[in-house]
Parts: sequence; structure tokens; C-alpha cells
Amino acid sequence: MSARAPVVSSGRRLSNPTTTASRRMTTRSSATKSVSEQFGAVLRENKRAFIPFICAGDPDLESTKKALKILDDAGADIIELGVPYSDPLADGPVIQAAATRALEAGATLDKVIALVKEMSPQIKAPIVMFTYFNPIYQRGVEKFCADIAAAGAKGLLVPDIPLEETYSMSEIASTHGIELVLLSTPTTPVERAKKIAQATKGFVYLVSVTGVTGVQTQVASRVESLVEELRAVTDKPIAVGFGVSQAAQAKQIVDWGADGVIVGSALVRALGEAKTPEEGLAALKAKADEIRSGAKL
Repeated sequence: MSARAPVVSSGRRLSNPTTTASRRMTTRSSATKSVSEQFGAVLRENKRAFIPFICAGDPDLESTKKALKILDDAGADIIELGVPYSDPLADGPVIQAAATRALEAGATLDKVIALVKEMSPQIKAPIVMFTYFNPIYQRGVEKFCADIAAAGAKGLLVPDIPLEETYSMSEIASTHGIELVLLSTPTTPVERAKKIAQATKGFVYLVSVTGVTGVQTQVASRVESLVEELRAVTDKPIAVGFGVSQAAQAKQIVDWGADGVIVGSALVRALGEAKTPEEGLAALKAKADEIRSGAKL
């Protein structure tokens, strides 16, 4: 991906969402629920959501297609698909390495969107695309949202834009049926967390650690109070991520009141660091099955 462009100042709109074309909802497949619909269905069944993350193109795009099927079959309720990027600020060494491998193998944003278009009709879980802002900026917010919606994506997560920049982007995304998911962290002040919870679509992504993604040996007990604080200001689902690598951790997060568990680095490591793609896919399935077993009441 190209070098980072400056984030637009909070006083400037990212695009003009008032045109007739942007107001028109992009045609979407009726077979896959929206992120909100999917989360609602999970909670109505008194279950908790399993939300895995993988990096598109690691170790290669064909393996990513197979991985999406494996995760769907393993009971993924929502799947986060990362767009490989050269400067992943929120990611630790495991996902950084995965993005590097994917880029070196030839992954591009266009290829990832084409992959989503091919695979979204083949899986039940809605896809939330995880990308940094620069690829969106380069393509244009309107076109980016239209393109991923036409491919079948249902959500978008952009970790490097502040709350103040999300309002117009969320409005544009919504016109195309894309839900913009926002993150709250352990250092987010309560009043700001309340605004994030009000603005997010689909669910609140609660980051469990201060820092970047990565496998942790235990989940910080602070997560329990963070969930309680968010629960006091929103009735939207709350999913906890960053650092979850074991079934016991997933179970602990659920017992602390979270509505969903997000798992990234553990799955990315299983898939991307194996000796062969076949071994990686087998390891991915085993790890997904393990963590899915813990993400239950």
C-alpha cells in the first residue's frame, strides 16, 4: 500500500454524502445478515458471538478463501478480514508479519475486494473489513464504501481515525449498507466511551489491553469493569478483542458480561507461521474450534 496520507482534520467532511447516488443503497445479497442483524440473532438465542480475524493474502489469497470457509464452518458469527497494510499502527508483531507476507505475495486492496466478492456468497458470517485509513483516503471514502458493499462486505473497522472523523464516514458507509464499527480502549474516558458507544454501528469493539494486538497469557481483570462501564451507557452488543488466544480466556470474557469475543493474533499465527499452507489451515481450524468452545455462556 502507498505511504500514509495525513488524516483529514475534524472540521472537514470526508466526502459529500448528500448526492442522490450516495443516498441510494447498494444492492446487497439477502443471504447474509448485516452485522447488527447477526449479533441480534446470536443474542436472541442466548449465545455469544465468536468473531475471528485473519489477514487477507497470508500466506496467499487462495489460502484466505479456504480459511474463510473453515472459520465459517467452525461457527464464526462475524468474520473480520484485514486488508494488508505497510504501516499497521494498532497491530503487534504477529499481524504486522502477516501483512508483510501478504504484501510480498502480491496482495492488493483490489484483490482483497475481489476475494470478498467471490467468497461472501459462500459463507454465512457477515464480513467486516479491517483497514487503516490511508487505503480508504486514496480510493475516496464514497468509492471505497460502494466497492466493498458491492463485493458483499457488511461492516468496516478503521482503527486509526478518531471519533470526530467517524461521523461523516459512518453516514457515507450507511448509505451503502456498511456498518462502521468503532473501538473503545482501557484509556478511553467514560464520557468519550459513551459517545463512541452511541456512534458505533453493529457493536462496540472493546480493546482489552493498552497497546497493540498480540497473544496474551491472561486477560486483564480490568476488562470486567470496562464492560460494566460500557453496559451502563449503551444497549449495543459489546465484543472484546486484543490478546485472546485460549478457550479459557474466551470463557472468562463471556463470564465478565461481554456479548462477543474477537480473536486475531492466535489465528493469524496458526495460519501464517506454519511450514505449509495446508498445515496452516489445519492449525487454524484447531485453534478456531478451541476458542469457539470457550466463547459460550
